[in-house]
Amino acid sequence: MSGTPNQYSIGLDKTPANYVPLTPLSFLVRSAAVFPNHVSTVYEGREFTWSQTYARCRRFASWLAGRGIGQGDTVAAMLPNIPAMNELHFAVPMAGAVLNALNIRLDAPSIAFQLDHGGAKIILVDPEFAGVIAEALTQMKGPKPFVVDVDDAAFTGGKRIGEIEYEAAVAQGDPNFEPRLPTDEWDAIALSYTSGTTGNPKGVVTHHRGAYLNAVSNILAGNLGQHPVYLWTLPMFHCNGWCFPWTVAASAGVNVCLRKVDPAKIFELIPKHGVTHMCGAPIVYNTLINAPGAPKGAKARPVVGLIAGAAPPVAVLEGAESIGIKLTHVYGLTEVYGPASVCAEQPGWDELPADQRAQLKRRQGVPYPLEEAVTVLDPATMREVPRDGETIGEVMFRGNIVMKGYLKNEKATQEAFAGGWFHTGDLGVLDEHGYVIIKDRSKDIIISGGENISSVEVEDILYKHPAVLFAAVVAKPDTKWGEVPCAFIELKEGAKATEAEIIAYCRSHMSGFKTPKAVVFGAIPKTSTGKIQKFLLRNQVESAKAISA
Repeated sequence: MSGTPNQYSIGLDKTPANYVPLTPLSFLVRSAAVFPNHVSTVYEGREFTWSQTYARCRRFASWLAGRGIGQGDTVAAMLPNIPAMNELHFAVPMAGAVLNALNIRLDAPSIAFQLDHGGAKIILVDPEFAGVIAEALTQMKGPKPFVVDVDDAAFTGGKRIGEIEYEAAVAQGDPNFEPRLPTDEWDAIALSYTSGTTGNPKGVVTHHRGAYLNAVSNILAGNLGQHPVYLWTLPMFHCNGWCFPWTVAASAGVNVCLRKVDPAKIFELIPKHGVTHMCGAPIVYNTLINAPGAPKGAKARPVVGLIAGAAPPVAVLEGAESIGIKLTHVYGLTEVYGPASVCAEQPGWDELPADQRAQLKRRQGVPYPLEEAVTVLDPATMREVPRDGETIGEVMFRGNIVMKGYLKNEKATQEAFAGGWFHTGDLGVLDEHGYVIIKDRSKDIIISGGENISSVEVEDILYKHPAVLFAAVVAKPDTKWGEVPCAFIELKEGAKATEAEIIAYCRSHMSGFKTPKAVVFGAIPKTSTGKIQKFLLRNQVESAKAISA
């Protein structure tokens, strides 16, 4: 009968002995205990072990607690990929607080909005960003956060704007501070703002449970094993570095910190430290592939790379192999802790021809090991689309690796979770094996004369042109067709190409209606995580139309 206890619910309760809330803080505790002398972090001649990193995190957590920082408080950080940024992913939640890692490319008004909206009590600042933070503080409407400077000997210039330096704060803290593990794994661990290309960005709130699960999922999806050597090419501010600060702690690996993406530096660090893994957007790998002096063939050291963002061009997947990087495509958003689906590799793929292998590997794939589901649904009926590779629907996620919601924005949260799924806004199809293939962002589909054109499909052809370094395709207004594809091209150093050549090349590889009708040459604007800023390109095309009208 309903309501009657069964034998498995009597006297079998949760107790401290059999139930502990999941938190990635446990990974650091374990690695420090089991591998105390194993190197945890290397950066510009500095080196820490896991026991030292644990002590440093406890010290700073103690300092935060001493300043009254605790449950529900926000601590912001404007830092590059330096050891302190990694430590904050543990120290801040150890104090019971929430980490708000800021995008280091943001302008002062955007930063001011986020600091106000998130209610940051403390902000840690690298000298390189002192100017923009100082300006943002003057633009804030609410109480200003206490400023902590984080000096970096590897950076010259900048200035101090804080009341204390990070190392001094660490030194003041207690190395025996007892970390405040969450009483509820649903407690917030991080606040990350979406890119906000239109209007103010939304504050994505993630929890300890999701961070724990996605950290482990990264190990499984990326084959990290134990003691990987991870190179920080991905910004730690971006979805908390895809949860990799916690992933590396779980696997007792080595964090090889890197202040900025510099191909020469990367190719130096890979053999020096025995780098095994890295992550990045297609643009990062493309930059490495085309860098002068990139090690090829036998000179290249094998590295496993996770690649995300738009579907990686075939040329990038093939090119990465030529410099020793074996790529696995993952896909996700800030709202799902970074990557939450993976193009899971099947036996036999390595024996296929390079182009065929690349086509298989560029799919967005299947759920991450610890994510419940990712699929393509018809948003009107909330039913899965046929697995025909053609029927377009919206890519949606469901599971424990999905955000709590948007901070102070219940309406947006409800809309995002309508029908019991997280709506990504990405359009895709399902292939016969149930792998998701993204066709475009809903706003990036070009509708020309009633025909849908995927900008991703056109870009993939452009990337195969030998002169093209980066490519982006957007809709350009057209009096006859409504809109037509317009290609923005950034050429490789020393390469030349004309608009006519590019258009003719595309026409020889795709249907005429999909071919770009205009080509614009020059540097393509990108975010700090390597995503091409298409909204700026769309604005540019519209402004060009307005001028000629």
